[in-house]
Amino acid sequence: MGFRFAQGLVLLQAIACVVEVSLANKGWDSHTYPYNHSSAPKRFTVGGSQHWQFGVNYTDWSLKTAPFYFNDTLVFKYDPPSNTTFPHGVSLLPNLRSFLNCDLKKAKLIANLTQGGGNGFEFVLKKKNKKKPYYFVCGERNGFHCKVGIMKFAVAPLLRPRPF
Repeated sequence: MGFRFAQGLVLLQAIACVVEVSLANKGWDSHTYPYNHSSAPKRFTVGGSQHWQFGVNYTDWSLKTAPFYFNDTLVFKYDPPSNTTFPHGVSLLPNLRSFLNCDLKKAKLIANLTQGGGNGFEFVLKKKNKKKPYYFVCGERNGFHCKVGIMKFAVAPLLRPRPF
């Protein structure tokens, strides 16, 4: 059968969850107990200074930026459509299979083509979704931005550690 690309992505997702948990626990050792961590939610601009655009590896960005906690805010900044920019939006996919295949049939649009302008579109990672990750994608061009432009990433928010 061989090792398929989708199997590799599933493996990458599992590794990402382990990395998120290990990053969440950084600072925990016998010399730094209790964990010195701010309990205040944070704001993250998706993609950092590159914002939300075609060709940026957002899975890589999310792994380097992790951990993410409940009540943190993701800010999606992108230019409104024009003659010089590609249009972008933000959608949520319901499951890993849809995410791996960039299958937009059950996608839920959460930010349209113009909402990323100015200060950007803000999305708060809510606790009501705590049993599964959030799967973010750009669904423009019938999934082309997701498939070819790698405009997708998953976030599995963690419970924020409480300071002692």
